Amino acid sequence: MTPDELKVLIRTVPDFPSPGILFRDVTTLIGHGAGLAACVGHLSDWARAAGAQAIAGMEARGFIFGAAVAAQLGLGFVPVRKPGKLPVPTLGIDYSLEYGTDRLEIDPSAIKPGMRLVIVDDLIATGGTALATTELLRQAGGQVDHALFVIDLPDLIGAERLRGAGVAVQALMDFPGH
Repeated sequence: MTPDELKVLIRTVPDFPSPGILFRDVTTLIGHGAGLAACVGHLSDWARAAGAQAIAGMEARGFIFGAAVAAQLGLGFVPVRKPGKLPVPTLGIDYSLEYGTDRLEIDPSAIKPGMRLVIVDDLIATGGTALATTELLRQAGGQVDHALFVIDLPDLIGAERLRGAGVAVQALMDFPGH
């Protein structure tokens, strides 16, 4: 399936999580077997071309797409977790959200010095989580210069911010607005 055919599988939910927001819901894509396989195939092709040695994905939907890409390529997957979820000493980073802060953590032993990691996630909006993930993986000794997304919301400039941090960004589709 082409990216345009995949785009039709994304459900738009108006006024979620607040009035005026058009939520782009990937669960309809995930629930479509051929669509999910095609989406993972496209992302895998890009990750292979980027020279990925491992795939990193953020909780929660980044786990779905990232682990599938890693499995298809025969690579390891590095889960970027919410705080308190890993049973080993972690490396973490606090980052700003629109209304407050959040934290991400990884098992630093999962990253070998100089390992080329490609980030995979479902959507990039403002880029806060992707930027924090990039910084965290780099602090652990990884090389991060590619991030792949199913959806880009370009009006929220997250991809632009990530490119400013030296990360090439590719998305299968984009939607105007937020």
